[in-house]
Amino acid sequence: MDKEKLSRLHDLTGRVAIVTGGTRGIGLAIAEGLSAAGAKVAVASRKADSCAEIESQLRARGADAIGVPTHMGNVDAINALVDRTVDEYGRLDIVVNNAANALTLPFGQLTVEAWDKSLGTNLRGPVFLVERALPHLEESGNAAILNVVSAGAFLFSPTTAMYASAKAGLMAMTRSMASVFAPKGIRVNALAPGTVDTDMVRNNPPEVVQSMSTACFMKRAAHPDEMVGPALLMCSDAGSYLTGQVIIVDGGLTPH
Repeated sequence: MDKEKLSRLHDLTGRVAIVTGGTRGIGLAIAEGLSAAGAKVAVASRKADSCAEIESQLRARGADAIGVPTHMGNVDAINALVDRTVDEYGRLDIVVNNAANALTLPFGQLTVEAWDKSLGTNLRGPVFLVERALPHLEESGNAAILNVVSAGAFLFSPTTAMYASAKAGLMAMTRSMASVFAPKGIRVNALAPGTVDTDMVRNNPPEVVQSMSTACFMKRAAHPDEMVGPALLMCSDAGSYLTGQVIIVDGGLTPH
């Protein structure tokens, strides 16, 4: 392989991506990485002001980006996200399901409302985003779906059971989608981060953050940018023979 061919492996010029939860943390890092690789990016988040801010930031860097306010617990909003992206760019090649809801309740205090809210955003939303996007991904000829799950899907997670179960469910959907979509030219993979220095992690008590950060072999939390390399692999031609897989990026936390 020559240098020119190697440089094209991560080139996403001409491709269009949706990144949910894309205004902060891992989602923002992935949106920035995809746009730096040449993709046009629709960044989705619940907050309209955050979407507008990140759209401006990406455009100031020379990226072609739009911010689309979207609640992943609302299927109508999810459908509108896909329609807005395709109306703007005429195609859709990459879907990154990153948005997450960290709601947690202890066993003995679970409620149907909390269960529906957690699973709605963390599992139902990503599945129905793919459902709406599927006809456009089939037309791409080079499509990729990346579901961001969690190392928690592989661990004992007593304090985050709803979140972990939703992420484990999304991992199962990843494998099912991969098996069905491969003949359609669509690759489907999952990224399972460990502890990453994001707002979701920082919202825990300091002693919990410290414990989470030092639980892995590398004894630190990851920077969100450290998720970009694996994400680009799975979304670009560099991962052209990779589908149905979960890449665990956790600093050595999870036996698998």
